[in-house]
Amino acid sequence: MEFDKLVHQPTRLQIFAYLYRHERATFSEIQNELDITDGNLSGHIQRMEDADAVAVEKQFVDRRPQTTYELTEDGRRTFESHVDTLETLLDQLEGDDAG
Repeated sequence: MEFDKLVHQPTRLQIFAYLYRHERATFSEIQNELDITDGNLSGHIQRMEDADAVAVEKQFVDRRPQTTYELTEDGRRTFESHVDTLETLLDQLEGDDAG
């Protein structure tokens, strides 16, 4: 059983889960909800963007820059696959307890 290192890293796992649940979120929404520093969030988002797991939209709202993120189809599939792997692990552990 192998974990996807892009998703398995704890902070990125939180970002993946948040975007999966909310579909779209701004930088500040993610930062506030997950209590992540600017630099830490920027680094993880960049890694996700480089892997084509997240789409980035930059625009101006009330003359202020706003960056919005959402998982790409590939990002959603990657996250779902990771969750499936975790569920398989849990099933195996439960099977070990039954024996």
